[in-house]
Amino acid sequence: MAASVTPPPLQGPSSKEKKYDRQLRLWAASGQQALEEAHVLLVNSGPGVAGVEALKNLILPGVGNFTVVDDATPFESLLERPDVLTKYSHILITAPITRRTLSNISEYAWEHSIPLFYIHCVGFYSQFSVQLPPQYPIVDTHPDPTSTQDLRLLSPWPELSKYAAKTCGELETLSDHDHGHVPYLLLLLHYLEKWKASHAGQYPGNYKEKTAFRDLVRAGARAHNVEGGEENYDEAVGAVLKSLNPPSLSSGVRDVLSVEDCTTPTSHSANFWIIAHAIRSFHETHSVLPLPGSVPDMKAQSSDYITLQNMYKAKARQDLTEVLHTVRAIETRLGRTTAIEEKEIEAFCKNAASVKLIHGRKLHIPDAKAHRNWPADTATALLTALHDQDSLLPISIALLAYDHFYNTHSRTPGQDDDHDHDDDLNTMTRYTDAILSSLTSTSTDDKDKDNASAAKAKTAIRNATLEILRAGGGEMHNIAALTGGMVAQEVIKVVTKQYVPVDNRCVFDGIGSRSAVSRL
Repeated sequence: MAASVTPPPLQGPSSKEKKYDRQLRLWAASGQQALEEAHVLLVNSGPGVAGVEALKNLILPGVGNFTVVDDATPFESLLERPDVLTKYSHILITAPITRRTLSNISEYAWEHSIPLFYIHCVGFYSQFSVQLPPQYPIVDTHPDPTSTQDLRLLSPWPELSKYAAKTCGELETLSDHDHGHVPYLLLLLHYLEKWKASHAGQYPGNYKEKTAFRDLVRAGARAHNVEGGEENYDEAVGAVLKSLNPPSLSSGVRDVLSVEDCTTPTSHSANFWIIAHAIRSFHETHSVLPLPGSVPDMKAQSSDYITLQNMYKAKARQDLTEVLHTVRAIETRLGRTTAIEEKEIEAFCKNAASVKLIHGRKLHIPDAKAHRNWPADTATALLTALHDQDSLLPISIALLAYDHFYNTHSRTPGQDDDHDHDDDLNTMTRYTDAILSSLTSTSTDDKDKDNASAAKAKTAIRNATLEILRAGGGEMHNIAALTGGMVAQEVIKVVTKQYVPVDNRCVFDGIGSRSAVSRL
């Protein structure tokens, strides 16, 4: 008999979903919304090609608002008024720019937790520095899919244990088809019980024991079948070393849970720290983080896989409910009037094992004294990098001299034929030599004071300085386009608060087609 009610028409994707389909797969609707709500300020000094390229690559994915301030605007005086910067969520600055203006913007951005990007692009070289707020937490870091998943195989909850015992209780009597489709998670739980029975109730702990346990699992596979083996057993064997580990916190999670904002939140704390405190309480109670609830792909019958998937989701919801109750209790105790949305708490629970806290640093702005107050550990680390012939640090030091030259001469080095290029080179070299000298005198490593090593470092820095001088402050469009793309990618990470951005400097050498990230 035909249905008397016409089913509703199927709803296809909206025009917006069609337009942004690919990027929605990368940062989801929440990331797209954050991008559309952002207001980016571009202070485009100098040629500004890299700045324009970066802005183009932000407009295309849908940044909501942007403002460009360039040489056509009296930006030097305009940007000295703090109220001008209040409406911007992210700031991009291209070099060259005066030290005073850069310092003013940098200080304001630091005080108001506005992410700041400072971009250089000269000849074949480019560099961008990222000034993030003092504390920049990231919940959705998008960890590597092959990284260890929390499957609770060493601490299964009762429902999971019962399901494993029911499915694998008569494992030897199953048909070849059913035997070859038992989910590998259940196989591991089954063989773990067999292992414990012969090892005083202990799980395999060290590598030797895990190897022996792996052999135990492998021995249970049936080889004399139509397929000549069993894929589910191969999956189980492959997961032993990765999945049979006691629950532990990554260094990034320990960092988050140990800072004062997490241990003693206040009524003014950001939502992140309220939830982090609840997660900390959950871990102190259960010695594990909330279960994410996802299950990896595996060889299994659809009904078994769906049952297992629902079981993990149910446990994840149970853990979420406990964290949610803790969050509400904290909000009541602190007298907070606005409740944190449940979806925000759920996202934190789902990604709790991979959250990260970046401790932002201020921009490294060159001064007239060539940085004679380097911390000893920083000086040692920088000199060690300089002694590496593949290091790109000489480019960064040459760019410091480039900024210094602009501030003392009100022009870029090698800009025109009206000035002696040798004089420009000597001015920049004196500055880079002063930097190298101050690093050497501050370093605690005697190897850094070796004359031969110092000579090689000077040569590398001089070569980088010559390339910058040759460019005369000009930008090559292909280098600028590449740099703009890299900068835009990092801006999007910061805007969406997804993925882990560069911390805190990225250098590109277009001559050798190399890039490097360093923290300075």
